[in-house]
Amino acid sequence: MKDILVRPLVTEKTTTRLAERTYAFEVRPDAEKSDVKRAIETFYGVVVEAVRTSIVRGKVKRNRRSAGKRRNWKKAYVTVADGHAINVFGA
Repeated sequence: MKDILVRPLVTEKTTTRLAERTYAFEVRPDAEKSDVKRAIETFYGVVVEAVRTSIVRGKVKRNRRSAGKRRNWKKAYVTVADGHAINVFGA
């Protein structure tokens, strides 16, 4: 289960959503919503209400004369139940 979650996303936008009980994670591109829900519940010990996923498309960047593309990655927004919280800043 731990290999489904790559890392928690701690940005200015995602920390403002902490009041809404919503947390953001980078997950494997082939992970499904049910896999993400099961991984969060077992790893953090919380009750998950909803999972929303989106694919972040990689940007095209230039390197001298040629153009390259960054990889695509998947982001998951996880909403936990009332009274539950995930400590993304520590273990």
